[in-house]
Amino acid sequence: MFDISFTELMLIGVVALVVIGPERLPKVAKTVGHLLGRAQRYVSDVKGDIQREVELDELRKMKEEMETAARSMQTSMQQTESSLRKELQSPVDDIKSEVDEFKSDFEPQMSSIDKQVSNQAQLSEAPPAAQTSPAPVAEPSVKSDAPEAKP
Repeated sequence: MFDISFTELMLIGVVALVVIGPERLPKVAKTVGHLLGRAQRYVSDVKGDIQREVELDELRKMKEEMETAARSMQTSMQQTESSLRKELQSPVDDIKSEVDEFKSDFEPQMSSIDKQVSNQAQLSEAPPAAQTSPAPVAEPSVKSDAPEAKP
């Protein structure tokens, strides 16, 4: 704190002994010691408070930096997500348009094939008149309620 050498302290002690006197010197030295101790504690408390404020400011700055980084990361992720959706949507739209084109190209052919199939189905369902013969009639079997005898 102060740059005081041993000889300077001796000189101050001799002057204090002469001025204050040998009876009151121990009491004055004790009081000065208490005052210096209080002053040192006060200075250390002030230093600690200042240090805590500096650390608190550093933490606030760090918090703000982290929040800013988090916001920028979030916006970046949202932009990436939207661009990926756009990139993925484009091929899907292309495939849909190709399927629609394919469908429109083959729709007339499919309808004519459907007509041909339905005409052939109608012709195969109706037997020709010359080939119709009466089907043999089977006699219904009579069932009895009595149990059958086993040989």
